[in-house]
Amino acid sequence: MWSEQFVELDRSVHDREGFDCGEVELNTFIRQFAVKHMQAGISRTMVLPAITPLPNNKLAICAFYTVAPSSISRETLPANLAKKLPHYPIPIFLLAQLAVNSHHQKSGLGRISLIKALEYLWQISRYLSAYAVIVDCLNEKAELFYRKYGFELLCENNGRKCMFIPMKTVNQLFSNS
Repeated sequence: MWSEQFVELDRSVHDREGFDCGEVELNTFIRQFAVKHMQAGISRTMVLPAITPLPNNKLAICAFYTVAPSSISRETLPANLAKKLPHYPIPIFLLAQLAVNSHHQKSGLGRISLIKALEYLWQISRYLSAYAVIVDCLNEKAELFYRKYGFELLCENNGRKCMFIPMKTVNQLFSNS
């Protein structure tokens, strides 16, 4: 079972090596790059730890997400949205990674993780404005997942689909709660 809230990744507390979501790219990120990126100040990784410690006294990671600030050019957006925006880079939040440990897949934890990631970005948006949340879909399964929760196609880059959800939509989800 997992804890009640996501916390910032701490390599002395969380078992990165034992994480396996079935996607090599995501496993490699949490094991090798998440801490380095946090130390460099380019992203923040939040994990949902298990309640019970492993034999190595660390907590298994049940799920994680990584967010970072970024920007896009207005030409990337659909024409009806782009015409309302300035010609300089548009600030966005990048939902760079989101993964659920294989032991917890099909439990609704992907949905919970996405909601928690969006809520986290909504809280940040009170202090740092952004136009949208962008995701770069690893595969078709990821694309279908994000589409189910209201993300729209933004563009295709190197065979991957990039999707977005406007922060106005995210604000509507959480400002009424």
